[in-house]
Amino acid sequence: MIRTVDLTKKYGDMFAIRSIELDLDEGDLFGFIGPNGAGKTTTMRIIATLLNPTWGEAYVCDYSIYTKPKEIRRLVGYMPDFFGVYDDMKVIEYLEFFAAAYRINGPARRERCNEMLEVVDLDFKRDAFANTLSRGQTQRLGLARVLLHDPQVLLLDEPLSGLDPRARIEMRNLLRRLGQMGKTIIVSSHILPELADICNKVGIIDRGMMDVNAEVADVMRQVRERIVLHVEVASDTEGAAKLMSDDEMVDSVDIDDAKIVATLGEGVDDFAPLATRIVEAGFQLRLFSEEEVDLEAAFMALTKGMGAKT
Repeated sequence: MIRTVDLTKKYGDMFAIRSIELDLDEGDLFGFIGPNGAGKTTTMRIIATLLNPTWGEAYVCDYSIYTKPKEIRRLVGYMPDFFGVYDDMKVIEYLEFFAAAYRINGPARRERCNEMLEVVDLDFKRDAFANTLSRGQTQRLGLARVLLHDPQVLLLDEPLSGLDPRARIEMRNLLRRLGQMGKTIIVSSHILPELADICNKVGIIDRGMMDVNAEVADVMRQVRERIVLHVEVASDTEGAAKLMSDDEMVDSVDIDDAKIVATLGEGVDDFAPLATRIVEAGFQLRLFSEEEVDLEAAFMALTKGMGAKT
């Protein structure tokens, strides 16, 4: 769906982005993480055909940004961080204005606009003036606008920026639903925890260079030296802990509030046999799960020292 090759943009001697490589499939929700000025917006604008790269290539649905920009624009919905709304337009009028620009005519126009208001949970504001909406409602209106022509690809630049906690949760749930609809989404942010549970791929960019570009699960594994298991049994917690501590794949065991916390040995990643041994020893398992590393911790570990680059 989206592929970039050696994508580079220079302004004089300064690199805005350098050798960006992306490869996203249909349904991917890609979290584009980095500080302000890192190159996120530049990359997204090039993919949207709003900015030409200095060199390199980008493809959207196999269309080149150089030879098929019009075709790409029909397939892409781009929402910038901040966008204007017309003060004298109601919400439904605002959407109908842009639907007309997309050449959605006749009764289908009003039907499509009403449908998008329902998708973004903004139908109760359809007759309110656009400039009276809250920041979160305005973001949802912007998302409804870019969905009008049913794009296959969504480029969302900081959609969570400036939102209150409730609005962030609502927007995050909306992005998750759009991913389930098969949309390929690039969402940029510097609010790391907001992306951890909605993205399946993540890229970390700083000073125009992509330092991490991988599946979220792979990123977590990179920063975790050893697997930590949380185990709970129906009875005899100490006996189960003793059994686990004697296992060759376990490095250390602690008991925390009736739960066993076991750190596996270095290089151990297949812990299924351990669960089998516990059950075969007569213990009833209530919990057997791998401790997760949150995306913020991964970011801090993987980007340690990046700010010192020259």
